[in-house]
Order: sequence, then structure tokens, then C-alpha cells
Amino acid sequence: MITVSKNVKYGTKEISYELIFQERKTLGIKVFPEGSVKVYAPTETSNEKIEEKVKEKARWIIKQQNEFQSYLPLTPKRQYINGETHLYLGRQYILYSEIAKINQVKVYRGKLIVNHKATTKIETLVKNWYKEKAIEHFTSVLEEKIGLFSKYNIEKPTIEIRTMNKRWGSCTVKGKVILNPELIKAPKGSIEYVMIHELCHLVHHNHTKAFYDLQQKIMPDWKKWKTKLEHSLV
Repeated sequence: MITVSKNVKYGTKEISYELIFQERKTLGIKVFPEGSVKVYAPTETSNEKIEEKVKEKARWIIKQQNEFQSYLPLTPKRQYINGETHLYLGRQYILYSEIAKINQVKVYRGKLIVNHKATTKIETLVKNWYKEKAIEHFTSVLEEKIGLFSKYNIEKPTIEIRTMNKRWGSCTVKGKVILNPELIKAPKGSIEYVMIHELCHLVHHNHTKAFYDLQQKIMPDWKKWKTKLEHSLV
């Protein structure tokens, strides 16, 4: 197997890709979640033919990269100090913390109230609270939306909460939906969009026309909630 780094111009954009020669019959292109591109080519394929194919698929490659980019969590690093704003289900709450006999986190009248023991880190409490709420809410959304896929003969997936630097969600071929706990900060409609997006992948594994047609059918306003997801977590 031979690997070479290449790039090609497409309008004002430049697409960088890793060219991998293999013993195979057809040329394939794959875009990865972090935005990298790999081109798998038969060993005897000419550079001209490869470059022609990449240019032919350039629009699709850029669309895939933009799709993955929209899944990047945008919320900057928090300091967990009083007066700082924190998001929960699309709304902003002002952090208010005080030392108490028990550890407790709750939202009340626009505040994220953190009661904590003197030896307990506020950041740890808040992150654990977010994760608990994520499990509770994502499970509820799954129960609510799985019925929309009854005619597609998919089994209800299990949910895993996993911190991911570059994704809001993903799913495995074995039927597990993995969601980023940071998603609990987004509006409910955006959470539903990510859930439906991943459930559609259980029917169509790749971002094909059939995939987008299904997503449009299940959630006609998905673009609105995708846009909110991209711009709300700041």
C-alpha cells in the first residue's frame, strides 16, 4: 500500500487529501468527521484520472466537510465562577454557587444554582449534572421519535453519552447512538434534529440522497434546527 499527500483546487477552495494506492478495482473517496479526505485508488490509476475524479466529487466533499463542521461543539471553556452564563436546553442561566452541607445543582428563575461542600469542585458538580440531564432528556427524545421509524424495520438503539471534541452525535453499525453531553445545552428542537439524523443513519448509513430525503420526510424543518445548533452554543 502506497500513501501520498495531495491537493486540488476547486474554485477558491483547496481540497487536501491523502491518496492511498491499494489492490482494488474501483476508486473510492471518504470524508472523515475531523474533515480529512482519503482517496483509495487501484495501484495502476494515473494521477490525472485521480485528480479528475476528486474535482468531479469536490462539491460533495465540501458538503460533507461542512456537514461534519456543523457538529463541532462551539461553547468556549467555562471558568465556573459566579455570574458566568451557562446554557441548558437553549436557555441561558447565570451561575450562582455557595457552600452548603450537601452537593446539589438545579435551575431556578434564570439561575444555575450550585450548592456544594467546601471540598467539592463546582465544575465537577455541574458537568455531572449536565450528564445526568443528558441521559434523561436524550432517552425521552428517543422514546418520542423512534415511532417515526416503525416502517423501516430498525430496532430501538441504545444510547451512549460520550464527550466528543468534534461531533454532536454518531451511530454504530450495531445500532448504538452516541451523543455528546454538550448537546443538552442546545434547544430541544436541535436535540431532536441530531437524534433524527442518527436514527436516519440506521436506515441509510451514508449521507446519500436517500438519507437526506428520509431526514426531510421525518423532520421537514430540520434545517432550521441545524442552523440553531450551529449558532446557539456560543
